[in-house]
Amino acid sequence: MLYNKETEMLYTRGCCCKRQSTGDTACYEVASCQKLATFDWLTGIHNAALPADIVEVRFKNTRKAYFKNVHELLLQKGDIVAVEASPGHDIGIVSLTGDLVVLQMMRTGQWSDKYEYKKIYRKVKSGDVEKWSEAIALEHQFMIRSRQFAAKLQLKMKIGDVEVQGDKTKAIFYYIADERVDFRELIKLMADDFHVRIEMRQIGVRQEAGRIGGVGTCGRELCCAQWLCSFASVSTTAARYQSLAINQQKLAGQCGKLKCCLNYELACYLDAQKDFPQTFDVLEVAEGTAFHHKTDIFKRTMWYNFDKNSIENLTAVPVERVKEILAQNKKGVKPEALLSGSAAQAKIVEKEPEFTSNADEDSITRFDKLAHRHLHSKKHSNSQPQGGNGGKNRPEKTHGGNLAKPATNPSNNEAKQSKHAQAKHYRPHKKK
Repeated sequence: MLYNKETEMLYTRGCCCKRQSTGDTACYEVASCQKLATFDWLTGIHNAALPADIVEVRFKNTRKAYFKNVHELLLQKGDIVAVEASPGHDIGIVSLTGDLVVLQMMRTGQWSDKYEYKKIYRKVKSGDVEKWSEAIALEHQFMIRSRQFAAKLQLKMKIGDVEVQGDKTKAIFYYIADERVDFRELIKLMADDFHVRIEMRQIGVRQEAGRIGGVGTCGRELCCAQWLCSFASVSTTAARYQSLAINQQKLAGQCGKLKCCLNYELACYLDAQKDFPQTFDVLEVAEGTAFHHKTDIFKRTMWYNFDKNSIENLTAVPVERVKEILAQNKKGVKPEALLSGSAAQAKIVEKEPEFTSNADEDSITRFDKLAHRHLHSKKHSNSQPQGGNGGKNRPEKTHGGNLAKPATNPSNNEAKQSKHAQAKHYRPHKKK
């Protein structure tokens, strides 16, 4: 965190802060300023049945907590406040106020009449900001040293992030581990070296990805770092319902687990194919037994052929026609073909898409024809003989750089034309 007195700008936790006209330091959010941001759509609306003194305060990365405004301070989104901690006090930024705070607590399952709220002491002063800056500057140093201690003790754990409390009396170390880790000796080494209270918190690989952040394969910021608060279980069944190839490398995110976005459109796919026949059902027709190979859910089309182990000569059959054939098979009737009527005459054939440029110009394969022509002309020129004079009859260059045309002899041209005419009218005599 850097503080520039000239511009009075304060860079903290990815936020851009500056002093207001009242002398208070507040955070002015910019695009992608913080993680798990919430849009306050209930601004200016208050329900008397809900408490109005509950405030949501965010700290480093995705950590948020709820506090009670016991001193009735005029707080708004972006204010930097000093709050109660265990032990001492911490510095955080107000991320949400009003009735939406209670709704957020209900959504995350934290709302209860017995919830013990900690207090908000005051808005930060200049001394609090300086101490907070010193605490943030220690975080990277603590993380490097703690990793060295863990490697020295040969502990199977990875320390991914460190958060130092605003008063520099406590440090939270976030780590991931596949097995149970005995870090009692590690805590002793860190406490002797850092001279602060040590707290170890184990998190999963998904939580680690949300805290560190990154860009996904879609080109956007990770959902777990931007807005996703809770992690639902994801299985390969979701990929099968969406007709996706079970490829672990493509289906896994940066955390190594299955992508959370596999669940986003799952309900839509399930609703779209709830009346589809089972894929293991075969169709008995006069031509033979047809086997299912793939399904286009939103076009309501199922693809069949008569070879179970091949994907050639596929026929696109509408879902309604598949149901009709299955109903006839149950009665012991075999239709003549998979398709009937006009659909049998015009089969659905997959065409290769034609790619064009964004400027609506020619196809991007237009250069292939030019390259073919160039190669053909090059071969044709190489196959022509140069003549017996060693290329002496080649046109010479003039002073202007242009090629000078060779002088032609009219008598020679006439002789060539007469010989060509004689050869044209010559007919060999047949042997008797």
